[in-house]
Amino acid sequence: MSFYQFQVPTKIIFDAGISRDFAHECELLGLSKLFVVTDKQLIKMGLCDPILNSLKAQGINIVGIFDEVPPDSSVQAVEDCANKAKKCDAKGFLAIGGGSVMDTAKGANILFTLGGHLKEDYSGAQTISQKLSPLIAIPTTAGTGSEVTEAFVVYDEESQSKLSFVDHHVLPTLAVLDPELTTGLPSQLTAATGLDALTHAMEAVMSVQNGPVSDALAFQAIHLIHKSLIHCVQDGSDLQARSDLLIAANLAGMAFNHSMVGVVHAVAHSVGGVAHVHHGTANGIFLPYGLEYNSQDVPERIASMAKCFGLSELTDVHQTVQQVIQAVQNLLNTLHQKCGLPICYKDAGVKEEDLERIADMAVEDGASFYNPRPVDSKELMPYLLKAFQKM
Repeated sequence: MSFYQFQVPTKIIFDAGISRDFAHECELLGLSKLFVVTDKQLIKMGLCDPILNSLKAQGINIVGIFDEVPPDSSVQAVEDCANKAKKCDAKGFLAIGGGSVMDTAKGANILFTLGGHLKEDYSGAQTISQKLSPLIAIPTTAGTGSEVTEAFVVYDEESQSKLSFVDHHVLPTLAVLDPELTTGLPSQLTAATGLDALTHAMEAVMSVQNGPVSDALAFQAIHLIHKSLIHCVQDGSDLQARSDLLIAANLAGMAFNHSMVGVVHAVAHSVGGVAHVHHGTANGIFLPYGLEYNSQDVPERIASMAKCFGLSELTDVHQTVQQVIQAVQNLLNTLHQKCGLPICYKDAGVKEEDLERIADMAVEDGASFYNPRPVDSKELMPYLLKAFQKM
């Protein structure tokens, strides 16, 4: 066993309805003035009202709201959010939403606390030297695990690419997990975000930085996703399935926050930057081919996930690997049948002539450096072509 370390500084609280009853946690943090980051759809749905009304009733002042978060967060959105928070004399952030909302809040917290320019001053990994303002994260999707990760991704309009930022100071202070907030999520978005969580967990197992703690979290996450995702897609009101999926996304977030991700995310980031495909969908489409790409280098790691899918490990490790890959493909096929989720890049709106550019961008993506097999654009192309047209 090689050296490893693991840390989860974010406090996590879970219960159905707890998003309407956590003001005491704000008091423990000394937070009386919160700036809210969310999106217009959640405001329109009225999902934020019970949360904010409960906080106000218990003495927490909501000093401002930024609801201009785009589906894919951007450098501009982060800057606009930070500027508005500064004008409101906020003492901390409350992020209510999915991955883009969390990414916006994380980036805005840097500029709010430290000033400067996001891209020029904080690009890369571990570039921040001091503690940021408190950030409370309430996920409304079960996918990103962003409420317990030190990473965020935003779209850069200038380079037309997605930029990744990693720093332990951006970790939320408190994560509030309420499965009731996810019951109204549309079936296709439920499927896409669930596949995002599955990719986090499976890539955490394959990563060069995997360890026993991240493995334990990832294996349980895969098991819960396999158990609950189709149920959530078929019946969004199934609170037990929604709870399992939300917990799985949280566990997968902690797992990959330790071990990082790999080639699947490198491709998904590039697909998102070039063709603006939803991140979870982009991950899900390439996941079986990413497993195949890594299968010769880490077959034992891939085979170790078989039991999470209810499969037996066969004597021939490569046969077990093929079973795992097929289980993922079967899941994708079922989700396509149940909710119309795209299962190839062509159907998701990617153009074939962009595949070489996507391969080149994936090589440069930070996630590729944690992949067990070196990510080479020429070696990647056959797998991208398979994912493009489900060959």
